[in-house]
Amino acid sequence: MIFLALIAGGYQLFALIACLVRTRSISVAPENAISILKPVRGVDAGFREAIASHVALGAEFLCGVASMDDPAVAVLRAFPTVRVIECRTKTPNAKVGVLQDLAAAASGDVLVVNDADIRVGPDYLDRVTGPLSDPKIGLVTCLYRPHGETLAARFEGLGVSTDFAPSTLVARMVGVDEFAMGSTMAFRRRDLERIGGFAAIGDYLADDYQLGHRIHALGLKCVLSDVIVETHLGGGWIDVWRHQVRWARTIRVSKFWGYLGLPVTFATFWSAVLIVAGRADLALAVFVSRMAMAIVAGWFVMRSTDVLRLIWAIPLRDLFGVAVWFAGLAGRSVIWRGRRLHLDPEGRIR
Repeated sequence: MIFLALIAGGYQLFALIACLVRTRSISVAPENAISILKPVRGVDAGFREAIASHVALGAEFLCGVASMDDPAVAVLRAFPTVRVIECRTKTPNAKVGVLQDLAAAASGDVLVVNDADIRVGPDYLDRVTGPLSDPKIGLVTCLYRPHGETLAARFEGLGVSTDFAPSTLVARMVGVDEFAMGSTMAFRRRDLERIGGFAAIGDYLADDYQLGHRIHALGLKCVLSDVIVETHLGGGWIDVWRHQVRWARTIRVSKFWGYLGLPVTFATFWSAVLIVAGRADLALAVFVSRMAMAIVAGWFVMRSTDVLRLIWAIPLRDLFGVAVWFAGLAGRSVIWRGRRLHLDPEGRIR
C-alpha cells in the first residue's frame, strides 16, 4: 500500500513537470485547402458563439444535421457562409455517419473536425494545422477548457482540468503518440482515405480514439497542440455520473491495461489510505504533491478559474473519480444522448 501511495505521489510530480515543459505549436499559414467539419444536434448553451468563432476563421465550414428539422438549423441559417448538410448515412455511432457525409461534401485536402459546442480563437486553424507540414505527423488534437453552467458541471470540469489534462500531457511527454480527442482532430484527407474513411470507425463509440489509433497505425504520429479550445458542460449530478461512467467504460474497452493502471494516479485516495495506515507524514506529502499539480495544471496550463474558486472540491472530485473508476471496471452498457448502448469487448456499439 505504501509503495503504491509513493508511486501516486511520484506521478503527481511527474505530471507537474509535464505541465511546465509544454512546447509551442508550429503556426504556419496552411498550404492546402482546409474544411472544418462539425456534426451538430440541438442547441446547447454557447452554441451560437461556438459557430460564430468558426465562421470568423474564413475557411470552408460545414455543419451536419440528421434532419433539417433540427433546431440547430435555425441558428446556422443566421450565418450565410456555413454550409448546412442534411446527412442521411446511418451508422451505429450516429455522429460518424454525419462525418461521412460531411467529408464527402467538403472540398479541402485537410479536414478539421470538432464537437458541436467547441469554441475557438482566431489563430486556431494555423496552429492546429501547422504541424501537418511535417509529413511524419498524421493528426493533431488539443485539450479543452470546460465552462460549467451548474455546480455539478463545474465539479466535472475540475476533473478535466486537474486530472484528464495533465494525464494527457504526461502521455505526450513519455512519447505516446496514438491519441485524439473530439475537441479537435486535424488530419489529411488522403490519410483518412487510407484507413478506410469514416466508415471504418462507424461501429465504435470512441470514434475519436479509433481515428487516432488507425492513423497512427499508418506509421504517422498523433500530436497534441498547445491550443486549448473552449467547451460547455451542463446537466445535474446524475448527468455527470452517467457521462463519467460512459467515459470510463469507453476507455476500458479501448485501452484495458491502461485503465487498470489508473489507480496509481489516485493520490488523494492513497493519502487517505496512508492516514488509516498511521503514516500521516507520507499522506501529507502525497496530498500536497497532488494539490500542487492540480493548481499548476488547472490554473497555469488550463486557465480554469474554477480551479481556484472550487479548490476545496478538488479532493472530493478525486474521490468521486475513484468511484467512477470502479463503476467503469465492469459493465458494457452506457447512456449516450438518452439512449442505452451496449458495447462489445472491442468497443463497438451492439
